[in-house]
Amino acid sequence: MQSNVSVANGKITGTSKYYEGWASGPLEGPGNFLALKLEAEDWTDYTSVKIGLEPSYGTGLVEIINDPDKNCVFKIADKNAQLVKVICKNATTETVKTYSLRDLVLESDEA
Repeated sequence: MQSNVSVANGKITGTSKYYEGWASGPLEGPGNFLALKLEAEDWTDYTSVKIGLEPSYGTGLVEIINDPDKNCVFKIADKNAQLVKVICKNATTETVKTYSLRDLVLESDEA
């Protein structure tokens, strides 16, 4: 699905391969996909963690705090306009981080 993907300095880099996609749901149909696994030192430090592409063309931000594996898959519609957005909340603060997709290489269906 991807190769050499890295998240650093507000950017996601690497290569997203063209994939035929799934038969139904928000990842339906062919395109370029990105898979990320979120990690935290201690997930119990958070009351909410939401992640998604912005702008979204389907699901919006998704709550993952109770997801046991914290794996996320995104279908990229426009790497120059979309960002991966993460909102983390605890009892007193909210932290928002965004990551650009502009440096991600999208392979075509002809690759």
